[in-house]
Amino acid sequence: MFSLPSSTLRLGISSLRARARRGATDPRRMQRVADTCRRLLSERGEANSIAIAAHLQRELLALPPEQLVGFFELLEQQFGPDPEEVLQAAQRYAEAPTAEHLIRLTTAAEPPRQELLRRLNRAPGGTAAIVALRRVLLTLLPKRPDLAAVEADFQHLLSSWFNAGFLQMEQMDWRSPAELLERIIEHEAVHEIAGWTDLRRRLQPDRRCFAFFHPQLPGEPLIFVEVALVPDMPGAIGPLIDPASPPLAPRHFKVATFYSISNCQPGLKGVSLGNFLIKRVAEHLHRELPQLRTFCTLSPIPGFTAWLRQPHDWASGAAKPRLRERLQRADAALRERFGAELTGMPGDFTPDAAPPELRDAIELLAHYYLAHESVTPRGDPVARFHLGNGARLERINWAADTGRKGLKQSLGLMVNYLYDLGEVEERHDRFVHGEVVCSKRIAQRL
Repeated sequence: MFSLPSSTLRLGISSLRARARRGATDPRRMQRVADTCRRLLSERGEANSIAIAAHLQRELLALPPEQLVGFFELLEQQFGPDPEEVLQAAQRYAEAPTAEHLIRLTTAAEPPRQELLRRLNRAPGGTAAIVALRRVLLTLLPKRPDLAAVEADFQHLLSSWFNAGFLQMEQMDWRSPAELLERIIEHEAVHEIAGWTDLRRRLQPDRRCFAFFHPQLPGEPLIFVEVALVPDMPGAIGPLIDPASPPLAPRHFKVATFYSISNCQPGLKGVSLGNFLIKRVAEHLHRELPQLRTFCTLSPIPGFTAWLRQPHDWASGAAKPRLRERLQRADAALRERFGAELTGMPGDFTPDAAPPELRDAIELLAHYYLAHESVTPRGDPVARFHLGNGARLERINWAADTGRKGLKQSLGLMVNYLYDLGEVEERHDRFVHGEVVCSKRIAQRL
C-alpha cells in the first residue's frame, strides 16, 4: 500500500509550486490517470476500491510536478456535474418539490470529483495526499480561475474532515519530541522564534503551548496555540516574548493570554480549524489552574494600515454624523503626516514620539476599523477570527508592537480580545448576525 510520506507536506513544495505554474502535460500519462480515476469511481468492492485508490496515489506522486496542473484540469473538465442532468432535476423539483426530487437534484449537482476524492481518501496516506494536492492547487488559482470549482470541492471536503470535533489537543513542553519542537520554530507565524533559547523560554512553567492534531495526519500538527500566564492583561508583546525575562511563580498566574496562533498546513488554508479551540484550551487551563479568572489575547491587527490606504467616503458612511466628522479629521491628520496616498506610512514613525493629535487620530480609526468593519469583508482577519470565536473587543493598546512588522501592519497597535467562557456561544451568534460585542472603553471612544 502507498502512503504519502509526511515530508511531502513540508519539503520540496516551493519547487512543486514553481514547476506546476508552467502547466506542461503529458497526454499519455494524463490518460492513464483519467482511466484510473474512472476505475476508482466505478468500483463497487471496498477492497478493490482501496487498492485502486492507492494505485492512483502512486500515479499522482509519480507525475512530474509540472503535470499536476493537468490533473486539476482533468478534474474540472471530465469530473464535473452534467449540466443537462442538473437542469432536468432542477425542473422536476421546481414543478414538484418533493423529497425524492430534492435528493435527485442534490445528487445530480454534486460533481463526481467529490466522490473521487472521497475514495482517494480511503487509502492509507489519502488525507495527506489530498492536503498536499490542494496546497499546489491554491498556488495555481491566481492565474487559473477556471479551477475555482475544483478548489471549492477540495475545500468542501476538507472542511468536513477537519472540523474541530476531530482535532486532538496535546500540550507541548521541553520534553516533547525534538521534531515537534522544531515544527513550532518553523511554523511560528506571529512572533518569530529566534532559535532554541527563545523556544525554551516559551515553554517555561508560566507559558503554555498546545498543538492540535488530526487522526489522519499523525505527527503532523495543524495549529499551535501559545499562552502566557501573567498577573494582568498585557498591553505590549515585548515582555511576553522576551527570552531573558524571569519566569513567574504560580501565585502570580491570574490572566491567561493567548499571544500566538499559527496554522501549520498551507494545504488547509481557508478550512476553519480554530472554531472554539481557544475555549477548549481555556477550559483546560482553568481545570489545571482554578485561580485563572481572565482569558484574553494580545493580538496583532495585520490589516489595519492596508485598510487605511483604501479610499473611504466618510461623509456617506453608516456612522453617525458626529463620528463621521471625527473620522474625516482623523483621516486628514494621517494624510498630512504620511502623504495624500499614505505611501509614507509607517516610514520613520515612532509611536512614543507621536504628537497627541496624531495618536488620537490613529486610535480613533483603529477603534472604528475593529468595531465597525470586522463584520464586513474589509475587516481584519485576526479580528474576524476571535470575534467569530465568541470573544469581546476589549482594549486597543498603543505602542504594543514597535518591531518592523508591527509598525508596518498596524503602526504599533495591538488589541486585547476577552473570552468569557460562559458567553462565548452567545457572542459568536451575535457576531454571525452582524454585531461586534465591545467593552465600554471601546464604545466610549466611538
